[in-house]
Amino acid sequence: MAALTSTFNAGGTRRWFGGRAESQRAEAQAAKDAAAAAFYELDTAQRDLRISIETITAVDDSPAARRAVTDFQQLGHRIDEVSQQYITAVDAHDLDRDDLEASAATRARGELTGAKDQLTRVKGDLDRFAQGLGPLLGKAETQLARLAPSVERARQSLLAATTALDAVRQAGLKADDLAARLAALGPELTRLNQGAGQHGVPETLERAERVARDAEAVRAEADRLPEKAAEIDRRLVSLRTRAQALTTRAGQVEPILSELRRRFTAACWQDLQRVPELAGENVRQAEAKLAEARTAREAQRWPDATALLSTVRALLNSTDESVSAASDRLQRLNAVAKDPQQEIDRTRFAIRDAQRLAMAGRSTPDPRHARPLDDSVGRLDRAVEGLEGRHPDYWHFLTETEAVRQTVARVVAQIREERGGG
Repeated sequence: MAALTSTFNAGGTRRWFGGRAESQRAEAQAAKDAAAAAFYELDTAQRDLRISIETITAVDDSPAARRAVTDFQQLGHRIDEVSQQYITAVDAHDLDRDDLEASAATRARGELTGAKDQLTRVKGDLDRFAQGLGPLLGKAETQLARLAPSVERARQSLLAATTALDAVRQAGLKADDLAARLAALGPELTRLNQGAGQHGVPETLERAERVARDAEAVRAEADRLPEKAAEIDRRLVSLRTRAQALTTRAGQVEPILSELRRRFTAACWQDLQRVPELAGENVRQAEAKLAEARTAREAQRWPDATALLSTVRALLNSTDESVSAASDRLQRLNAVAKDPQQEIDRTRFAIRDAQRLAMAGRSTPDPRHARPLDDSVGRLDRAVEGLEGRHPDYWHFLTETEAVRQTVARVVAQIREERGGG
């Protein structure tokens, strides 16, 4: 045995330390492998998380996003510390040495296990931090997913607007204002083509949506332009015809006034004295505005033409009302002069109906309801008394009965609202 041992030693083979030393070497090697696996997992998680942080910062500049960047940097410092601890432990122990002693293997195992535990602990903190980034990362990824479709939609909207504008011009319509609005979107398209890397994701998204919206508005207006032109042409003809008809009707007001003066008191027609004069003036103004509108139409100044036609319509409406007021006045005065009882009965019925409603479910009416109804009764009686005499003021009688019915209607509405609310 002595000779054999001498032979092995002389041959330069590894020194024989026994089963315990080799066991400690194996345990140290296992600890080294475990630490290496933990180091690799931490490094992979850090690289993945760095991509997430870069995704967030590309899109989001909110305080929460900036805080996430700061927290990630702090975690990076801790990762550097535990990584250096791991590298130092690995470099400090050569587990393949032939003369590795059991105590050195035990010390290596302890240091490597400690490094592995530190790596695992920081990896857990990194995972929890990554979970907390979920909302920010989801929002950022959603915006990035919207980026390409939004930019493409803006390009397609601009193309559609250009096509619609070309079609309008081919139809003989200038559409200079639409062309100017479309030209103003050219620089915006250039910025979109430069990409989010130069202008930022949020700004690019906002620009793409704005360009798409503005271009779509131009396209829609261009599509409507031929119909708008046709509508303005129709309104020009229609309002011209209406102005001519009102000219004829205005000429009929004077005979109506003559009859009113002859048969009724001055109070029945004094407010209508200037109707023929005002009607003629309004019609002349309307015709002048129509001529301006026609000029604007020929010059394809669509907003001006539309505004002028609206003015013409307002003038003709006012004229129509005043001309109709004269004939309506004569008709109503004729009816009440022939039979005032019908107007009296109509008003008394409204009062009695309101009185029944005020008493419904009550032994005495609410003074807030009873007082205006009682006043209405007295007012009607005085209006009826005013019909007595040789030259009654029928128009005063009609305005009084109308006012009484309006008062009664307000009381009825008040009662129903209060009971409905209760």
